[in-house]
Order: sequence, then C-alpha cells, then structure tokens
Amino acid sequence: MFYTAPMLTYQNLASQSGLDRADIHALFGHLGGFGRAWLIAHGDDPAPDEFVARFNALAERRRNGEPIAYLTGEKEFFSLPFRVAPGVLIPRPETELLVELALERLPAGAPRILDMGTGSGIIAITLAHECPIASVTALDASPAALAIAKVNAERHAPQVTLLLSDWYQALGDAQFDLIVSNPPYIEKHDPHLAQGDLRFEPRSALTDEADGLAHIRTIVAGAPSHLHGGGWLLFEHGYDQGQASRSILDAAGFSAVQTWQDLAGLDRVSGGLAPASRAG
Repeated sequence: MFYTAPMLTYQNLASQSGLDRADIHALFGHLGGFGRAWLIAHGDDPAPDEFVARFNALAERRRNGEPIAYLTGEKEFFSLPFRVAPGVLIPRPETELLVELALERLPAGAPRILDMGTGSGIIAITLAHECPIASVTALDASPAALAIAKVNAERHAPQVTLLLSDWYQALGDAQFDLIVSNPPYIEKHDPHLAQGDLRFEPRSALTDEADGLAHIRTIVAGAPSHLHGGGWLLFEHGYDQGQASRSILDAAGFSAVQTWQDLAGLDRVSGGLAPASRAG
C-alpha cells in the first residue's frame, strides 16, 4: 500500500503561514477572490496545489517585509481600489485629509485643479471622481508612476490629464483654481527610510534628499504664478513640519495660512490662499 499525504486545507495553509489575519485575508482575496466569510465556511476544504504554491511564494515575500499592497497590486483609497506597484508610493489613509480639504474648497462651476507629484494618481483621480465637472491635471517626473496613474485614471476618471513634468516645468502659463500636492517630505537622514514598508517604496517618492522641505519650498514658490488670485494651495507634510510649512507660505505672501491635523491629532496638511497681486 502507498501512503498518500493528506492535502493541506485552506485553514492549515493560513495557520502555517506565519502571517497575521489581515495579511492572510488580503492574499486569499487576491489569489482566489475569497472573502473572510468564505474562509470560515470552507477553511477545511483541501487547497489546490497551485493555490498553495502561489500563496506560499507571496507569504514568504510578506514575511521578508514586502508591503502587502505590492503583493496584491492594489490599495483602497477614499473607498476606491487603486493599482499600485513598486514604482509608486503606497496610498496612506492620512492623505484622505488632503482630498477632503480640497473638496471643501472647490469653487463653483467647473474648477481647474492641479495635482503635483501625482504618483499612482490617487489624489487627482479621487477629486475628479468626486467632482466630475472639474478639469484635473496630474503631473509627475516619473514615467513609471504616470503609467500606473494612467491605469487608475482609465478605471475611475478618464478625464484626468496626465503630464510628465518636473514640478511646474511643463505647465507654461497654465493657471488653476486649486493646487494640491503630497510631495516627498521625509528628511534624508530619517531612520524610518530603512524601516518597514518604506524600505520597499521608491526613495524619490519619500525624501527630497535634503531637509524634507525642499520640494515644499519649490511648490509654494511657483504656486502664485499658476493659481488664480484667491485660489487655494494645499499640501501634505510630516507631523513635525507644520510650523515650517506655515512660515514658507507666509513668506510667499499667502493668506489664511493654516495647518490641519489628521485623525491622530498630528499636523498633516498646510495651505493658504494665493496672493491676488501675483496671479491672474
């Protein structure tokens, strides 16, 4: 007689993975479309060899620290699913504050919006999805990021214009009613860059290789030339950069300068109104 080893069940596979429950559910959903209720009902079913092999390969990458969003290729933001890959920053829930503030400050009619350093496109595409009559331009200096943003735009807001540009370089004299940005703002020596998910994300999307404020200075300096008078500039920044961001905005002549806190009570977004004398 030949001994045949019993097939692994889905529950055994999950238990032996060394992953937490959230990661297991994410990978099961990605590989088989299985939700939590399905796993409860079918946990004792034998898992096909192909599923086992694919799951174990992804589980090993996850145990080595690779972000779950890169393994599944998707991350939810503002209740929309977005394609993500190692060429772009993984969307953070904190950035939803920037979108909420922008939506609250859109002028009547068909506003013109600029998203600078769009990455996967989450900010621009969400704004266009929430306000379909808006004219939204999203720019980035990375062709790889724009390729991913294009996939997301086609899925959720094909009206978004994507532009390859090093900040304002390719805009000419174009003007907007609102400018938003989530620029790289981590200081170059910050130890977090070598920890957790940040190890796998593109460094150029995380740090300006300076004091963390270099790109913010560039964005603020150029904004008055591309904002209609009284238009808002809003940008995300680090928890300890609120005061410095307000000082940069004040020095550039912005009014109503302020900083908003995220759900953790940390400084997260600063902004102000463009000086009318320097914009159309």
